[in-house]
Amino acid sequence: RAVILENGALTLGGRPAPTVTGECLIRVTAAGICGTDLELLRGYAGFSGVPGHEFVGVVADAGPADRAWVGKRVAGEITVGCERCDGCRRAGRGHCDVRTVLGIRGRDGAFADYLTLPATNLHAVPDTVDDLTAVFVEPVAAACRVLEQVKVDRDTRAGVVGARRLGLLVAQGLRHAGGHV
Repeated sequence: RAVILENGALTLGGRPAPTVTGECLIRVTAAGICGTDLELLRGYAGFSGVPGHEFVGVVADAGPADRAWVGKRVAGEITVGCERCDGCRRAGRGHCDVRTVLGIRGRDGAFADYLTLPATNLHAVPDTVDDLTAVFVEPVAAACRVLEQVKVDRDTRAGVVGARRLGLLVAQGLRHAGGHV
């Protein structure tokens, strides 16, 4: 099963499980709806396919080099780079010239029974974290990215524009780092 976005409309339909070719096959156990998913409905990025990029799941299958992931509960980094272009070599997969992004750009996403990602994109989810909490790994990581880009300390004053979920997570990250929000 999968939620499929085509021409601004969502349908629930059948979709064959993706094949494992150099990536891990993940059975999705929970997925979150992001503001980006809602924007895709309005035509953002011209995406057609299965949306969804906030997820937790269990690795169902993997190639020989990644067999250790099978059976593990995971969340994943959503950007998949080629690891060969100048962007990847200079700045990492997030700057890949031909990247795909789970459920946003050139890659079916998490609103399906199964998805695939390279093992390098996976992070094991501890047993102490339930699925509905683990779905927040991706948005929390996105919010914390601000802390990698801007020095924040007790002298930092910050304003966050936008009070939706990501805005609230960014504000919490800034506050936790010592900033006055």
